[in-house]
Formats: sequence, structure tokens, C-alpha cells
Amino acid sequence: MSVLRTSPRVLVVDDEADLRELLEITLLKMGLDVDSAATLGEARALLTQADYALVLTDMRLPDGLGLELVREVCAAYRNTPIAVVTAFGSADNAVIALKAGAFDYVSKPVALDQLRIMVQSALRLNAAAADPAPDTAGAASRLKGDSAVIQALRAQIGRLARSMAPIAINGESGSGKELAAREIHAQSSRAGKPFVAVNCGAIPEQLMEAEFFGYRKGAFTGAADERDGFFQAANGGTLLLDEVADLPLAMQVKLLRAIQERRVRKIGATTEEPVDVRLISATHQDLALCVERGKFRQDLFYRLNVIELRLPPLRERLDDLGVLTDAILERLGTFEHRVVLGPQVLETLRGYSFPGNVRELENILERALAFANDGVIEVGDLALKGARLAESAGVGPDGAGQGGAEGVMIDGAASGEPGGAAPPAPAAGQASAVQVLGPEGLPANLPDYLNQVERDIILRALAQTQFNRTQAAQLLGISFRQLRYQMQKLNIHEPEA
Repeated sequence: MSVLRTSPRVLVVDDEADLRELLEITLLKMGLDVDSAATLGEARALLTQADYALVLTDMRLPDGLGLELVREVCAAYRNTPIAVVTAFGSADNAVIALKAGAFDYVSKPVALDQLRIMVQSALRLNAAAADPAPDTAGAASRLKGDSAVIQALRAQIGRLARSMAPIAINGESGSGKELAAREIHAQSSRAGKPFVAVNCGAIPEQLMEAEFFGYRKGAFTGAADERDGFFQAANGGTLLLDEVADLPLAMQVKLLRAIQERRVRKIGATTEEPVDVRLISATHQDLALCVERGKFRQDLFYRLNVIELRLPPLRERLDDLGVLTDAILERLGTFEHRVVLGPQVLETLRGYSFPGNVRELENILERALAFANDGVIEVGDLALKGARLAESAGVGPDGAGQGGAEGVMIDGAASGEPGGAAPPAPAAGQASAVQVLGPEGLPANLPDYLNQVERDIILRALAQTQFNRTQAAQLLGISFRQLRYQMQKLNIHEPEA
């Protein structure tokens, strides 16, 4: 006996008869059933009579705003995604609708290829909601921990995964921003599609357009083959823009256009191609402050910061220290040799403020294991004897020194603040800034002298942050890319354990 299968049903709400007919024809050709309404009242009546896989509504209707319908559907029909049709250039309305809970939006005049992409994403989401996977978020989550703050974070991620709205993740370096982005992707209807993470601060400015949008063969010297960019690589999936605050202003303009148009043009191409990506941005910087200082475009900030997700630093969830430590030690150990903690080790770790967050915890344990005997980490292996809590060491909430009387001692190296030990000695074969002074107290070679002064300052900042280059760049008031360039120029390398 054959089983009768019904097609997914879509509700179209628009008072423009021509546009409504265009949408109906497009959806019918996709094999969908369609109901139509010209007013909010008609739409409300139809919603009580059928289960819809998607609601598509105009923002302006004769008897009210589509935004009202967005809120009603999100409240009463939680498994039904709703998208909005906005007037051309009405970016504000689109952002408002997304904040209200809309799944996605399309702009007038409606591009049919973008409409089809959006509808397919909505149908995948609806199917996932109708047949959910077993609830294993707590056990299988990439974000380990049982504290109230991490449980609330996982619940928020579960809600955000249902939307197409851009998400801005904010958190200190090492707090797990990429893990959170991967968790959002894994719980979304895009889980089977690519997840592409891009460190915006690690790409040379002159290569950014080619890396993001791709290029055609022969577009420039060295372009021997055609190549896709990050947007094409993430098509259908999720694109993470990590350290997005490091994007130069010229690239911000091009990125804004790609987000608004949902199309990209390869270098050397004459036409644009549609892309379907869910954007997640991440940074440890205050983007709103970057906007005030003119370092980040306000319109791009507005488009990326539709939904904000804050990741707590490790010092705000020390209850998770045991779970995190167990997970890290399990990864560090082998099948034959399991790594364990000696007495008082966990208590000692609880007394530390972790300015580098979970990443620093991983580094501490990995380094301690190198000195441990028979896979047992003792307190002395941690090299944290001089470590103090942030309140007593003059360390601010972002881990940066506040100029206290003494610097935080890490592995016996001082932060370089007054009262601390001297900054790291220059590498073998390199004179210090003092040593290159001539008999008159003036530099015998000014360029060498200035290079050595800069080298000493950078080494002090790196020692203070345990060679966390992102934090060191923040302390020095320069970008990550600038610091990386200066380290290469001055031959500064991270010391081996």
C-alpha cells in the first residue's frame, strides 16, 4: 500500500497582488503547496487552519506591520520559521525583524535565486524541528562544564541555532569563541554543510579580497587557476569571521556589500554569484568602541551585531575547572598512560585568575605534563608559585595589567611592571638597547638602536601575556597583524617549553 505524502505548505502574506502571484508561482514550481493572504487578519485565520513549513510576509500590510506577525508566529508556532520581505535599502527593517525572531529576509525587488535558497534553508529547519535529534547537548557539547552560566550559554546557543540572523560573539581571548560558533553550526539546519573559520587579523590586507571572494584564472600575476574564496567555500553553511575588528576599512566596505546583496564577485569576473552563508563574527575587542573611534564602520557593525552572544571568562565559571581539566588531561594522555593530578593541584588552579582563559589552562597543563613524573602533575609542575588573583595583582577584567605595585609572576617571569623582574634578555647574539649606545651616550647606529628598543618592549608585552600575541597587541595598542609583522622583522620567536 502506498503512503500518501503531502508537500510542505507555505503561507505568503502580501497585499501586492503581482508580487504575491510571483511568489506563489515560484514556490509551486519548487513542489510546495501555497496559501496566500493580503492582510494580517487573513494570515491569522489561515494559521489556525494548517501547519506551515514557512511563513513569508511583507513588512507593510493594510491592517498592520509584518513585524506583528513575526512576533505572533515566534510565540505561538515555535517550529514554524517566518521570513520577511523588506523594501530595497531598508536594512533597518531587516535587522529589526531578525531581532524579533524572523528566520531570514529577502529584499525587494525579490531575487528568485535568493528566495529559493532561503526557502530551502527554512524547509531544512522545519524538518529538523519536526524530527529532533536526541537531546545530548550537555554531554556532547564542545562547551564543557556544568555551571549555571555555561548551561545558560548552551540553552542560548540552542535558540540561536534556529535562525539565519548574524551573530556577534564577544569574549576574551581564549574563552572559546570558535567553539561556540561551531556549536551553533552543529545544532543548526546547516550542520551538514561547511563550517569555515577565518582569522581576519592573519590575512595580509592586499590579499583579503582574493581570499574572501576568490579570483578568476589570469586575474592577476600568479593567478594560474580559478579559486573560490571563503564565501564560496562556506556556501550553504556557516562563515565565522574571527577577530573581525582587525578588518581594514576598505575591506569592511566590500564585506558589507556582500552581506547586503548576498552575492560576491571574484576578482577578474564580470558577474556576481549568489552565496548562502550564515555569518558569525567574533572579537575580543569592544566593537561599539571601535565604531566610536572610527576604526569600524557603523553600518557593518549594525549588520553583524544583530544578535549578541557573550562568552564568560574562565574566572566567572571556576566551578567548571574540574570538568575542563579532566577533558584536557584526557586529550593529553595516551591509551597506555593516563594523566592525573596530584594533591592540591586543582585547589591551586582555583586560586589563579586565568587572564588567558581556557586556552591558558590548556597551556599550563600541557607544560606541566612535560615536567611531571610518570604522568602525575604536582603543584610544583604548574610553575604558578608567584601567581595571584586578579584583584591583588592589579590585573583588569580583560587580563591586561592595571599598573599595580607588582606584576603577575608566570613561570618566574615578571610582567615588566615596577617591582617585577627585568624583561626577558635579548636572544643570543643580539645586543640590548643600552649596549648599542656610543661613548657620547648616543646610539652608534640609530636604526639598530630603535629596533632593539622595540624588540625589548615587544618581548616584555609577550612575557606578560605568556606569548599570547592577541593580548600583547592589545597591551601595545596595535593590531595583531602589526605585531606579527614586527615579530617577523625583529626575529622574535616563541620559546620552546
